[in-house]
Amino acid sequence: MGHRSDLTRAARLSVAPMMDWTDRHCRYMHRLFSKQTLLYTEMVTSPALVRGGALHLLDHDTSEHPVALQLGGSDPDELAEAARIGAQAGYDEINLNVGCPSDRVQSGCFGAVLMEQPALVAKSVAAMRRAVDVDVTVKCRIGVDDQNPAEVLPEFLAQIVGAGCERVTIHARKAWLQGLSPKENRDIPPLDYELVHRMKGLFPNLHISINGGITSLDQAEAFLDAGLDGVMIGRSAYHNPTDILAQADRRIYGTGADTTPEDVVAQMLPYIDAHIDGGGKLNQITRHMMGLFAGRTGARVWRRTLSEQASRPGADRQVLLEALDAMQTLAEAQEAV
Repeated sequence: MGHRSDLTRAARLSVAPMMDWTDRHCRYMHRLFSKQTLLYTEMVTSPALVRGGALHLLDHDTSEHPVALQLGGSDPDELAEAARIGAQAGYDEINLNVGCPSDRVQSGCFGAVLMEQPALVAKSVAAMRRAVDVDVTVKCRIGVDDQNPAEVLPEFLAQIVGAGCERVTIHARKAWLQGLSPKENRDIPPLDYELVHRMKGLFPNLHISINGGITSLDQAEAFLDAGLDGVMIGRSAYHNPTDILAQADRRIYGTGADTTPEDVVAQMLPYIDAHIDGGGKLNQITRHMMGLFAGRTGARVWRRTLSEQASRPGADRQVLLEALDAMQTLAEAQEAV
């Protein structure tokens, strides 16, 4: 049970799975900020793993643990096989995406459109649980299109709980499958945090994390204090990792020391060296580091140096050292004024 309770504890705060963003380099860096926070992969589709053999999508560094694999799909047998492949690759949790509203996803019948098929989701969860020993979790919306969330969400949760799901993350917005882009679906449908709190009352034994529109650790602490089990933060954790993750271990888990973005840059240098020695490019990593100094003196200089220099042929760790140096020079100049 040790592993399960550790994961339950880790899930007090998690960084959302985000396409094109939460790749292995991003997760490696986030782990340097916080030892405790639960990290998620970008969504990987079950066909890509099972039929496409795209096992490189599962590459990760051992330092990323605790780390969860998010799967997209709607065929219970294929999802079970993909879950097995993911567990074999070493992931601590397998998460089923029932929240992504993109067109590409609907046509493949997975993501948010599955909110309309709770029985199929439950069947998928049951099949995945039979296939693996690790936790099988679900990330969902409160409903889609003309559904009434207050009616459909309890029914949806009852079905997946019946299938053995013990942890769920609820993005507290509807998804509009017709007429809104994926980007608009993250902003336009109104947030209904109250409904998620009500679900905790209805399902006291279900570990419920709340997601959507959360931009600070203060907010995260307030949700936890109010009785929710976990908080998942997406874009804010990506764009302002220092604000969200540098104090997370102390404030959310009551352990460890705060980190600084300078610490993280220093610890990223050997990782960057190894990536470049292996034929990788600097900007594959630094694109995730743009927001490290958000809100600090010289943040613009940092971003500009990385964006202008990191994609040049032969770019290496020196770019980061120059960016830090330029920031420091600017900060000192401002102090002297």
